Amino acid sequence: MLYLLALVGLVTLVVLMWKAFGPSPTSRASGGGVKGPDDDPEFLWNVNQQTRRKQQGGQDGAPTDSSQ
Repeated sequence: MLYLLALVGLVTLVVLMWKAFGPSPTSRASGGGVKGPDDDPEFLWNVNQQTRRKQQGGQDGAPTDSSQ
């Protein structure tokens, strides 16, 4: 039982030390990182344009083979 309490205390101490002296969450490079497609204005604009073209009966810019 004493060993179990010592183990719990040691784990608690390690976690507290990690929180106090470990890498800070703000040390990561913020801004300029990789953005998802839903955060990219150019991607959203392209999707919007393609949707409008499809609704108007036009093509979405993809080449098609009309010789058949």
